[in-house]
Amino acid sequence: MKRAELLSRLIVTVAVVGVVGTPLYLWSRTPIIHARMAENGGWTPDVIQAEAGKPLHLKLTSDDVMHGFAVGQMDMEAVSVEPGKVTDITLNFEKPGIYTFYCTRWCGLNHWRMRGTIEVSGSNTDLKPASPPLYVSLNLDIDAPHDATVVPNGQPSVSNGQSLAMDNSISLSHEEYLASSPFEVFDGLKNSSLTEEERWDIVAYLWQSNTTPDALANGKQLYAQNCAACHGENGAGDGVFADDLAATGEASMQTMSGAENMMMQTPVDFTDSARMLGATPALLQGKILRGGMGTGMPMWGSIFTEGQIWDLIAYLYSFQFEYPK
Repeated sequence: MKRAELLSRLIVTVAVVGVVGTPLYLWSRTPIIHARMAENGGWTPDVIQAEAGKPLHLKLTSDDVMHGFAVGQMDMEAVSVEPGKVTDITLNFEKPGIYTFYCTRWCGLNHWRMRGTIEVSGSNTDLKPASPPLYVSLNLDIDAPHDATVVPNGQPSVSNGQSLAMDNSISLSHEEYLASSPFEVFDGLKNSSLTEEERWDIVAYLWQSNTTPDALANGKQLYAQNCAACHGENGAGDGVFADDLAATGEASMQTMSGAENMMMQTPVDFTDSARMLGATPALLQGKILRGGMGTGMPMWGSIFTEGQIWDLIAYLYSFQFEYPK
């Protein structure tokens, strides 16, 4: 074979190998994230490195049951993570910071522990200092008792409250709504000629007027996806995991079987009028952001945006008030 021909074939071979080999190399460099139920390890790895402005390619697979993958505070659809199947996704981060990824499917009692972080490096010059959440600005002790001392006999009516509020020129600014409990507003009307039932109807209207149908619909969806399995579809603390949480908490108190189990207890009942009507939206914000220390309630501050949290809070009050459909 002539030398020139041999050299030509060698060049072609190198080119073909380069074209075929590069995708294989990149595939091998793409992290494979394994999902397992939290009791068996959760996400592996659970810390991922990325750079702002550069796409992050990931491969997801499940080693046991069906899971879901999403990144908190990002506008993305949850990705199904199926057993025995590899799913490719690409994420883009505009700003540096630490982002939380989590499981979106209720895969077991400790589902909420299935979280990991994506550490995104890059310049911080464009980042503004974060403002403290409202509950911090108001210096609220979110663990202190806050029960209402008077509760309505039935579910207050927004429709009745609307006409009463207009006839009596009663309103509530959004700032007052965020910092006041329904009971505080009810109690503030005690020197009027209104009956207790009428005062509660007015409160129901004032709470409904500080939200929107879209916000309530979004809050309902967030609740169904993230809260109902523990707190119940109708908010009564009777979700599918409620009994298991209570049993695990009791067993850990008897046996001291570990910090994780000791944090479990029966989920809060959002239909409890004394509890909910004594709580301000700002207080509920703190509980959702931080989580219930010592109760098993996870922190959602790294998952939900501020707007999502306020929508969820507005929906929680719908367990107390008869909002128009």
